[in-house]
Amino acid sequence: MARSLNRVQLIGNLTRDPELRYTPQGTGVCTFGLATNRSWTTDSGDKKEEADFHKIVAWNKLGELCSQLLTKGRKVYVEGRLSTRSWTGQDGVQKTTTEIVIDDMIILDSRKEGVAVHEADMSYEEPVEEVEVEKPVKKVKKEKVEEKAEFEDVNPDDIPF
Repeated sequence: MARSLNRVQLIGNLTRDPELRYTPQGTGVCTFGLATNRSWTTDSGDKKEEADFHKIVAWNKLGELCSQLLTKGRKVYVEGRLSTRSWTGQDGVQKTTTEIVIDDMIILDSRKEGVAVHEADMSYEEPVEEVEVEKPVKKVKKEKVEEKAEFEDVNPDDIPF
């Protein structure tokens, strides 16, 4: 049997505030828009830019956390899977949408820099401030230095093996 993979990773900015709703069973579902940008230079040297817009869906505790922590304009990393669903609208027309159902989210902008939310543990981690640590200087005892000096005086012909 052939293996398959449905995995999406995006970094972008929220296009609107998250919207949190609950199913009749009480399950939280949060939706928000995410914009990703791409730029390139044409053969003639012109710079081009393009934006793609994605519909993001987060369920349960991750969805509740997204609704609390995210706002329009925030830069985030999201990871999840593509999901396509169809339904019949109130006007009787068949509609289809493709969404990204996420299971990981990391806030990347400076307002709460580096906050990570993972569906597996349903917690978010405050960033740890990076501190530059000096490497300890290795101190050599004077006795060892003197021992080394003794070995330098040994003639290789005096070694028994």
